[in-house]
Amino acid sequence: ALKRKLQSPHGKPPVKRKRKLSINTFRKGATEADRREEGSSSQKPPHKKQLTNKQNESKKNKPSIKTSSLFKNNPDIPEIHRKEVQQVQENVFTTDSFSQLDLHPHLISTINTVLNICSMTSVQKQTIPVLLQGRDALVRSQTGSGKTLAYGIPLVQCLQGLEPKIQRSDGPYALVLVPTRELALQSFDTIQKLLKPFIWIVPGVLMGGEKRKSEKARLRKGINILISTPGRLVDHIKSTECINFRHTQWLIIDEADRILDLGFEKDVTVILNALNAERETRQNVLLSATLTEGVTRLADISLSDPVSISVADEIQKVPEAASQTDREASSSSNCMEQENFAVPETLQQYVIMVPSKLRLVTLAAFILQKCKFEKRHKMIIFFSSCEQVEFYHELLVKVLSGGSESEQPGCSSPSSVSLQFLRLHGDMEQEERTEVFQEFLKSKTGILLCTDVAARGLDLPQVTWIVQYNAPASPAEYIHRIGRTARIGCRGSSLLVLAPSEAEYVSLLASHKINVSELKMEKVLAVLMKDDRFKVHRPGSRKSCGKNPQEVRERATVLQTKFENYVHSSEETVLWAKKALQSFLCAYTTYPSKLKHIFHIKSLHLGHVAKSFGLRDPPQNLTAGSKRKTKPRPKRSELLKKTHGKHRLAEILRSEYSSGMDTAGAKVKKK
Repeated sequence: ALKRKLQSPHGKPPVKRKRKLSINTFRKGATEADRREEGSSSQKPPHKKQLTNKQNESKKNKPSIKTSSLFKNNPDIPEIHRKEVQQVQENVFTTDSFSQLDLHPHLISTINTVLNICSMTSVQKQTIPVLLQGRDALVRSQTGSGKTLAYGIPLVQCLQGLEPKIQRSDGPYALVLVPTRELALQSFDTIQKLLKPFIWIVPGVLMGGEKRKSEKARLRKGINILISTPGRLVDHIKSTECINFRHTQWLIIDEADRILDLGFEKDVTVILNALNAERETRQNVLLSATLTEGVTRLADISLSDPVSISVADEIQKVPEAASQTDREASSSSNCMEQENFAVPETLQQYVIMVPSKLRLVTLAAFILQKCKFEKRHKMIIFFSSCEQVEFYHELLVKVLSGGSESEQPGCSSPSSVSLQFLRLHGDMEQEERTEVFQEFLKSKTGILLCTDVAARGLDLPQVTWIVQYNAPASPAEYIHRIGRTARIGCRGSSLLVLAPSEAEYVSLLASHKINVSELKMEKVLAVLMKDDRFKVHRPGSRKSCGKNPQEVRERATVLQTKFENYVHSSEETVLWAKKALQSFLCAYTTYPSKLKHIFHIKSLHLGHVAKSFGLRDPPQNLTAGSKRKTKPRPKRSELLKKTHGKHRLAEILRSEYSSGMDTAGAKVKKK
């Protein structure tokens, strides 16, 4: 039947089926002979090797982007269930002007012209009259509310009116203690401006990192308002003969809670003893944004019959003597855990849930969004250790700042804004710290990577974003960090980066009346669509339109690969990344026991965390990169397995733990 179908109507022999022609038959310029040869030789299917070669060629043409490693096996991002809480608000400004106070006219004109301030803040309105009366005070107010001027103005007013006139050689009339060197410089700058009309009063600053010799020379000449960090002042009290406190009438402890957190409690006690030894009566002021147990203990030691000033609306009271509030002080220390913090009204707070693997890419995307595409943003990013600051500074400079010139000039011109990265931490030399601080102070844009050394008291103008890459150890620390923005009525925003296992931290903040809104990670990563440096170049592909989730993931993977390529470019950078990772893990174990259920080292996936440091391998495989290969020591358990019999085991134990006094051992045996 088949033959009949194929038979032609004219009785010709049946037509043979046409064979499928191989790819080579369609080559241009192939001769008939070639085709005939191929027809006879290639009856069999093409060889496997030929197929694999062709597949490899086609693979080379296609871009090899693997999204699996970065976007698979991540923990689910939990939904944040929290109650909307009403935040404690403070009225920062008042309508009262400084001219209503009984101040020297030159001082009022200096405040108006040099400092460009016309009206008082709430904390200044309540504190200045109390201090002008000569009373001790415990001042609690939100960060960025003008506490430096609250004690600076009455201090200058008091000292300029002293009769006989202050001489430089008299030594310190006022002592101001601050926790960090940067805050010491900032307070010195403010006091110096206030003293412009009163040139006979000399301010001075002492801090670690400076040359002791030059500081001793300044103390010998005389400093009337001495601003210092506790450690360096104790150093001079012990070693400098010319320092004396005979005329000291003021003791001001600024950021008192931070001074105690940094472990300066003993130093403060030494300073108080040195002051009391030479002059017992003086005016004492304690200032802090948070009221901790340590601060109330320090207040008991240093203040006598103080006025308690607290500005938050909910707990706003008429300033009253501490003698009347003794009962309240004991109860306040008991309910310290549920202390409510005042947050500036102009501050918007956000939280973002990011799996460990995607932390680095998300941070980079956020920096690009705010500082490159939106522009005019000034950002501070907080880390938990100095090693992380150093490592991420180098990594972000190399990958985000550099590398744009290799792309097509036409594409990258709109986004070719150079990002300025700065770093600040406690392990830096003092000269460099001061230089960085001043540079960031003057610049209109830039990104400062820092530790908590910059979390207290620093007034850095025009800072619009605070990013907390590592969560702070307490709600109080959270408040101090976000207090670097939205200062004195300005607008600002903050972002807290949390892993899915740390979601409960949001509820903890809510229990302290701190409200945070959620920001979605996908929204931040979508910014990479604007930067053509991370584009996946496909031959003949159309221009990408909209925010295709798959393409966003591919671009994120390209960015992660760039980070990893830089980290693995040399053994040194790999070692550096490992050190930074190690410091992060060490810092993670130091969270207080009350927060261990949120921040526990066992809840971290170390392989995923390593990815956020640009490392391709999980930590245990990384030690193979070291140059020296030492012979591994046999484990004690293995040694014990090899030994046979009790006598041999006893011999090993004796040799390992012997004190070298074999004779004594023999006597014990005899007994």
